[in-house]
Amino acid sequence: MKKAKQVNNGPGLKIIPMGGLEQIGMNITAFEYEDSIIVVDCGLSFPNDDMLGIDMVIPDITYLTDHVDKVKGFVITHGHEDHIGALPYILKQMNVPVYATRLTMGIIENKLKEHNLLKTTKRKVIKFGQSINLGQFRIEFIKTNHSIVDAAALAIYSPAGTVVHTGDFKVDYTPVFGDAIDLQRFAEIGKKGVLALMCDSTNAERPGFSPSERSLSRIFDTIFHEHPSKRIIIATFASNVDRVQQIINSAYKYNRKVVVEGRSMVNIIDTAMNLGCLDIPENTLINIEQLKNYPDERTAIITTGSQGESMAALSRMAGSVHKKVSITPNDVIIFSSNPIPGNEKAVTKVINELSMKGAEVIFQDVHVSGHACQEEIKLIYTLVHPKYSVPIHGEFKHRKAQARLAADLGIPKDNIFMLNSGDVLEIDSESARVTGKVQVGSILVDGLGVGDVGNVVLRDRQHLAEDGIMIVVMGLDSASGQLVCGPDLVSRGFVYVKESDELMEEAGELMRDVLDKCIGRGGCDWGKIKTSVKDSLGDYIWKKTKRRPMILPIIMDV
Repeated sequence: MKKAKQVNNGPGLKIIPMGGLEQIGMNITAFEYEDSIIVVDCGLSFPNDDMLGIDMVIPDITYLTDHVDKVKGFVITHGHEDHIGALPYILKQMNVPVYATRLTMGIIENKLKEHNLLKTTKRKVIKFGQSINLGQFRIEFIKTNHSIVDAAALAIYSPAGTVVHTGDFKVDYTPVFGDAIDLQRFAEIGKKGVLALMCDSTNAERPGFSPSERSLSRIFDTIFHEHPSKRIIIATFASNVDRVQQIINSAYKYNRKVVVEGRSMVNIIDTAMNLGCLDIPENTLINIEQLKNYPDERTAIITTGSQGESMAALSRMAGSVHKKVSITPNDVIIFSSNPIPGNEKAVTKVINELSMKGAEVIFQDVHVSGHACQEEIKLIYTLVHPKYSVPIHGEFKHRKAQARLAADLGIPKDNIFMLNSGDVLEIDSESARVTGKVQVGSILVDGLGVGDVGNVVLRDRQHLAEDGIMIVVMGLDSASGQLVCGPDLVSRGFVYVKESDELMEEAGELMRDVLDKCIGRGGCDWGKIKTSVKDSLGDYIWKKTKRRPMILPIIMDV
């Protein structure tokens, strides 16, 4: 966690990214002008492999809670977890209003309901083209396209100038639902003068354009046409409502009933249907309980688990632990997504498990990205004409690729800012510079615990996972200081005791010798006894096994 430094409190717009610049996920950025702060997005990230037992990671918002009287609200670009997932946890710390478009707000409300925050959180649904006034800021929502409906870019108007924040976006002239991105509005704002552009960098390394979401409809039709006698199972992101719409369209065309499986998928599709963002023909959706009433060739299943998540529906099917669906050689399974960096092994594991059950697995060319490639990024820069460029949303290499594009388009290198989370970029029409740093970091969520697992606990978990634990139990008479019982050695995750009798017996003898020496000296306190036990047993085990299990001495007062 980075330590806070003094922040210059002079006039000017401060842009403070608090996450989302070192990794894909946990997007959150504060904008501050004098007595007003607005916060764009409030996302989570998923744990790394070394974060054992952690469910999710949310941003450290110490700076916001320290200045909560200035915070006017959260402004949300779209409904993906990496942009809204931390909201329920953060709103428990600071109760401020939330502003978002229709489907985004519907998904947020589902989360607030789970956390019993619905009644206490002020919410306002914003339409595209509409503006809201929050303190010193006016924020306009601009229509964009992404892999979820109702994604918005933001024009943030302040006394220091206008900042355009694209959110996650692509340029899709033929979206499945709703209108194409409002390029005209970007151009109009650009003509009036834009101080800074904060643009999505996820696909900045990829040349060309990202294909239209609608281009997948022909691919789904082909898959249904080529497998007339097989059951079709398609895994995709729960939030990709447009993808779900196309799968349902193909299933209906080929006279199949559709089952939606996976809690997050069911919740988002219910929300999208209620808001009119999904058009599902009557009698097409069936409950998973009804699946057994139809032959394989009459059914299709849309499921979660495209990223190999261990508890997702597809992973449970692959592992033969799903209660309602058993994979057979008569199944065709489609992965309609690309693995997020870091998930490749998990996805490959699920593909292998499905293939071993005889199913046909299709995982190539059944996905298009929801993020802009290089030509789309160039288009936005050309329309907006920003004075300053602040690449966001992505790892360093992605943001660096966008910085190169901005330089190619004529933006001076001194006007391109590669920020780190916590940097305070103070900006106006005359100048821009990093003037300080605020506290940022990662708060780990484990079950119901938020922030109660830190580096020390993670280090212990890593230690336990790698080498196991040895527990030394002994009973001492506190009055006389004599050993009454023990020492007894208990091993977990270190060696299989039944096959290591000799090692455990020698370790027990060593412990008796150590305790005799400690107690024999007289006046040896319990702290010193524990230290002697840990040091002696640790050295012995290392010599014998080249392992370092956690050693936990337990002294009972008998």
